Amino acid sequence: MSIHQRLAALGALAESSVLKAAMALPESVQARLVGKPVVLDGQTLATETQLLLAMQRLAPLPGAETLPIPEGRKVVLHQSALAAGDQPIGAVRDLPVGGLPGRLYTGSSAGATSPLLLFLHGGGFMYGDLDSHDASCRLLAERAGIRVLAVDYRMGPEDPFPAAYDDAVAAFEWVVAHASSIGADPDRLAVGGDSAGGNLAAGVAIHAAREGLPLAFQLLVYPMTDAEHPTRSFELFQEGFYLTKAFMDLANECYLPPGQDLRDPRISVIHADLPAGLAPAYVVTAGFDPLRDEGEAYARKLADAGVEVELQRFPDQIHSFFNIVGVGRRSPAAVAEIAAKTGAALHR
Repeated sequence: MSIHQRLAALGALAESSVLKAAMALPESVQARLVGKPVVLDGQTLATETQLLLAMQRLAPLPGAETLPIPEGRKVVLHQSALAAGDQPIGAVRDLPVGGLPGRLYTGSSAGATSPLLLFLHGGGFMYGDLDSHDASCRLLAERAGIRVLAVDYRMGPEDPFPAAYDDAVAAFEWVVAHASSIGADPDRLAVGGDSAGGNLAAGVAIHAAREGLPLAFQLLVYPMTDAEHPTRSFELFQEGFYLTKAFMDLANECYLPPGQDLRDPRISVIHADLPAGLAPAYVVTAGFDPLRDEGEAYARKLADAGVEVELQRFPDQIHSFFNIVGVGRRSPAAVAEIAAKTGAALHR
C-alpha cells in the first residue's frame, strides 16, 4: 500500500469515527448542535438526520450529481460505506445470476430452504452496485430470516433504458428457474428494491403477474414510480434533503434516451395497466423525500386494483435512509422494522 493509499485509508477511518460519534450523541445534545428543528408539511425531521445533513454540507466531498459519472459513483459508494457499520450475516457469497453479478446473503436463522428476496439497488439507474447496498442486504437477510439475492444490473449512461428493466426481469426469471439450487422456496419468492430499485421491483412484479410466474411479495422502498414527478413532495423536498432535483434530472438524462416517453410503464409504473394476480406489496416512503407522494400514489393504485398493500411512511426520514444502518438510532430502527415486516410476510 502506497503512502497516498495509507493516508486515504486513515482519512476515511477518521471521517467514519467522527460520524459514528456524532450520531451516537444524546438527542438533546444533537438538538443543541443543529438548532431549530426542521418542520415542513406537518412533519419534523429526525434530529440525528438534521445533524447528518449538516455534516454532509460541511464535508469536503461535493454532491455526486455535480461530478462526472465515474467520480459520482465513487462518492455514492463512499457515503454508503460511512453509514454501513459492521452488519452480521449467516453466510454471503458472490454468484452469477445469468449474465449478471449477484451476491447471495443467507440469514443465520434461514433453513436449508427459505424464502428468497431478489434485491435491486437504488441509485437513479446510474449509481450503486452490490457494495453500495451490502450492509442493508445483510441486515434485511439477517433480521428477516431469509435469503436475499442482490443483483448488479446495467445502468446509464453506458446502457440506457430499457437495459435495467430487462436485466431485472431476466434476473427474476433466473431465480424462478434456479430456486432450488440457491436454497430458495419456490412458493416464497419475493422482489424488492429502493428508489430506482423499487421502480424495477414494481416492474418485475407486474411482469410476474402477467406471465404467471410465482411471486409471493414485493418490497418497494421509496420507489420512483413517475419519471415526470408531478407531485407536491417533489416541490417541497427537492433541495436540502439529500435527493435533489439536479440528481433526478441527471438520472433521467443518463438513463432515458432523447425523446423517450416518460409515461412508458416500464419507466413510470404509475401508468401501468395492472394485471390480476399481483403479489402483496409493502410500500415504504420517507416524509422528507421528493419521491414520497408518487410512492404513496402507487400504493393507492395497487389497493384500488385489489392488491393487498401495506403503506408505511416514516415521517421523520429522508430519501436513502435505507442505507443508514450502521450509525444513529432512528434510521437503523426504521430499516429493522422493514426487515421484520418482510420476514413476517414471507414466513406466514
